[in-house]
Amino acid sequence: MENLPQKSNSFVLFGASGDLSFRKLMPAWFYLERSGKLDDSLKILGVARQDITTEQFQEKVIDALNLYVSSEYFDDEVCNKLIKRIDYCCCDLQNPDDYQKINSSLSGWSKPIAYYLAIPPNLFETVCDGLNSIQILTNESRIVVEKPIGYNLDSSREINDKLSKYFSESQIYRIDHYLGKETVQNLITLRFANSLFSSQWNSKSIEYIEITAAESVGIEGRWGYFDGVGQMRDMVQSHILQLLCLIAMEPPSRLNDEGIRSEKVKVLQALRPITDDDIADSFIKAQYADGQILDNKKPGYLNEEGANSESTTETFVCIKAQIENWRWSGVPFYVRTGKRMASKTTQIVVHFKSDGHYIFDRNHEDLEGNTLIISLHPIEGISLKVYTKPHGVDQHMSIRSDPMSLDFIKTQQLLNIPSGYQSLLMDILIADQSLFLCKEEVELSWEWCDNAFERWQKSSQVLYSYPVGSNGPLESELFIKKNGHKWHE
Repeated sequence: MENLPQKSNSFVLFGASGDLSFRKLMPAWFYLERSGKLDDSLKILGVARQDITTEQFQEKVIDALNLYVSSEYFDDEVCNKLIKRIDYCCCDLQNPDDYQKINSSLSGWSKPIAYYLAIPPNLFETVCDGLNSIQILTNESRIVVEKPIGYNLDSSREINDKLSKYFSESQIYRIDHYLGKETVQNLITLRFANSLFSSQWNSKSIEYIEITAAESVGIEGRWGYFDGVGQMRDMVQSHILQLLCLIAMEPPSRLNDEGIRSEKVKVLQALRPITDDDIADSFIKAQYADGQILDNKKPGYLNEEGANSESTTETFVCIKAQIENWRWSGVPFYVRTGKRMASKTTQIVVHFKSDGHYIFDRNHEDLEGNTLIISLHPIEGISLKVYTKPHGVDQHMSIRSDPMSLDFIKTQQLLNIPSGYQSLLMDILIADQSLFLCKEEVELSWEWCDNAFERWQKSSQVLYSYPVGSNGPLESELFIKKNGHKWHE
């Protein structure tokens, strides 16, 4: 009989007073509490530098829940139940002596303990050393790290090496919150549980696939962070490539963490590197310029507060990617992601090939194939565009396009919770790594992105611009149009 990992009911959150903690993690714990998913014995220890009491920290958590939990879901009784689980420890992570405070706070707590590092990567090794110094790490301890896992391939390897000093690969949980979203998890079910799609999911039936992750917000006062990262490193290396892997991977031999992650690795290994000759037709970088969203004027990237007017950091990226294997040979994957675009939209669009033999009105003989739209935002759902006959006695040869739609929130009467963190937190507690990144995935993603950056820097391509509130630069429209394709808007 297979030995199952021991469940954790002890959770330590480093960086507990930070933005991620209050905006995402604490609300996720609230929703889990609301749905009755948490064991009565679960305890949460917040660790941060702020010299405040547990009661003061709990008040901050309550304020955050009132702010970030939708009023239609907020419940005082649930809030009070969650707050009773939370303790706090003031600790300077760079002071080795302060780790004894953590040791004292965890006295009597059950093992294994999950440690969540919602802190900058340059502190990962310091915290691991500190935890090891107080001798509380075990073979079943879990360490959870947020992106960015490095700035490039070399720095990601350095971070992974530091984590592996005290933790095996089975103990390391690298988070990509996109993978916690219900629609993303449903990609595997959609593809492999429905013969309608699984039998057509290849180059014989699919013409092209597009992945869009558009944001209406700008850098939100994070100039110092974002300008050193850019949209390619912030979105493509993690979120976008993970979506691509789930869309393109082969069916795993087993539906577990090892099976799923190994198939994603194969996709990244088959991802064709962008060459010097490819840049003009395969890669575009751009920055947003002054414009407006819903009649509200917004400054361009170089006019944001604290901006460096000479910055060449991209806020928009558009890429034509190709996977060199039997299933996807000849099928382009177009990806685009940018800030300050027309609306917040995250979707995958699969364009099926049209039928070669056309029997309807010749005015429509250029009819496109069916389109499958997998939406992550603003709704979580799936829509398949199919052709039907319009009603009317004179419409025998006419056709129209209609969507067959499935809205997960409405159909399954789910809470409309967009973050996905609650699913990931539960998986950490039960030691399920299916939705987390393995070391090889991270490093292969960086290798591909680093190469694309290097090719672009060597090229003569300019950094394009696009107005706030648009769908990106005009060049991204021409980019896909050259191949006879178009973006689904």
